[in-house]
Amino acid sequence: MDQASDVRTLSLGETSGTVPLARDFTRTALTEWGWLPAATADRRAAAEDVLLVVSELVTNACLHAEGPEQLRVVRYDRTVLLEVTDRGAGQPAPRTPHRAGRPGGHGMFIVQRLCLDWGVRRVPGSPGKTVWAELASPA
Repeated sequence: MDQASDVRTLSLGETSGTVPLARDFTRTALTEWGWLPAATADRRAAAEDVLLVVSELVTNACLHAEGPEQLRVVRYDRTVLLEVTDRGAGQPAPRTPHRAGRPGGHGMFIVQRLCLDWGVRRVPGSPGKTVWAELASPA
């Protein structure tokens, strides 16, 4: 992986409106990096993918992992890394089989489809985990 050129961190903890807060924080970073407003439809779609994945990761932490504690957005030359740290012990995974017509259960399926890679990092002896996702840079 390339050298990180910028790292943004947002503490979430006990805040309300967590998902919109995380999206706005990420949108601000993308704007400051010159990725938004996007000059082309492809760049706009790539930036919207980043915002959608942030929403899905934070929502998943809210619903299944006792709430998110932190969001990190890391810019590299060709990729952006999203990390959501939560307090939950569970293991996120796309629901299989995926049923597109049913409500709910689409978050990690969306993450898997949009990202170059994603995974879970745990610190032995510590509660919770960090779910990370890597996407192609909109730039």
